[in-house]
Amino acid sequence: MPASTPNLSSSPEAATRIRSWLEARCDEMVELLVRLVEAESPTTEPSTHREVCSILTGELQALGFEVARIPGNEVGDHLVALGSPQPGPGQLLLGHFDTVWPLGTLDSMPAKIEDGRLHGPGAYDMKAGLVQGLFALQAIGAAGLTPSLPVTAFLNADEEIGSPDSRRKLDELSRESERAFVLEPSAGARGNLKTARKGVGGFEVRIHGKASHAGLAPGEGASAIVEASHQIQRLFALNDPERGTTVNVGTIDGGIGANVVAPEVVLEIDVRVTSAEDMAAVEAGIRALEPQTEGVSLDVQGGFRRPPLERTERNRALWRQAVDAAQAVGIELDEALVGGGSDGNLASVHTATLDGLGAVGDGAHAVFEHVVIERMPERAALLAMLLLAPPDGVR
Repeated sequence: MPASTPNLSSSPEAATRIRSWLEARCDEMVELLVRLVEAESPTTEPSTHREVCSILTGELQALGFEVARIPGNEVGDHLVALGSPQPGPGQLLLGHFDTVWPLGTLDSMPAKIEDGRLHGPGAYDMKAGLVQGLFALQAIGAAGLTPSLPVTAFLNADEEIGSPDSRRKLDELSRESERAFVLEPSAGARGNLKTARKGVGGFEVRIHGKASHAGLAPGEGASAIVEASHQIQRLFALNDPERGTTVNVGTIDGGIGANVVAPEVVLEIDVRVTSAEDMAAVEAGIRALEPQTEGVSLDVQGGFRRPPLERTERNRALWRQAVDAAQAVGIELDEALVGGGSDGNLASVHTATLDGLGAVGDGAHAVFEHVVIERMPERAALLAMLLLAPPDGVR
């Protein structure tokens, strides 16, 4: 293929050609998406991933990618696809094929098309994003163009549980890449890109007290429940709505019976923050908790699973390229901060990252999950133009 020309991200001719090619193949995009949705792939059932991996491997190999499977330890295999053996940093496409839906969900939530929407488990989060990525690459080739940087695709099997197994490979590929495009769903009906995501942490505070008979010897005990009431107030005091910091004690478990002074309570805590600075401050606050009840001790476990994806200088440069690409394709584009985390949070630590390039739709993790079909070609065209755009050079 000939090398791409400069500033293709704003080339009306290339953008028009690519979008028209994709719109003519919308039915093919839908057909592939239905195949992927019907290949159920819950994170917790690694054996089910064989079919979806086989489909994706075949599609990538047809594009000329060299595909390797990385065996998971406690999850399914992950896919690494290399589009070119050229030396030097390239660009990374990130996605996942695991879903939150239990095996058999298709019985009550089948893949179906209604009112221009494709419904089904995992359609929106995020198999449509995978389809758009594949067709973006096809469209570039059909236009006789070449991505400005070699493309590597990393598709993992454990994103829905925080990517514990695939994180090392994800970090490695991100460090080696000039930029990363994340095929997670867009934000809202307008299809906003996710230029900021909150960091996500999970903590456990285990409170150790001393049991005694509540009627016969109440003074001999040390109530973990009384201590929990103090610590819950201190934890909620760490909330800072103006900064986007949320600290939520989501579950409380403890006690033996109404006539027993409670010897132990466990608090499960979810934390979300918008910056690395707040991440450090909140974690320090949680670890600094001290008992307020005599005879009680605290044990704090956990930490942040994903750092925040922030609007750094290099991420803003990539966002500006997306605005130019959208204009060339003929669509409006806006951005959003979202509370949920993704692999974009991890990639952003190492390289310029843009998230939310997947489908427009609604219902991630909900029974009404769906994709707006007519938006799929334009989203694939946007991604194609970004893959063609010259590197900004901000690292």
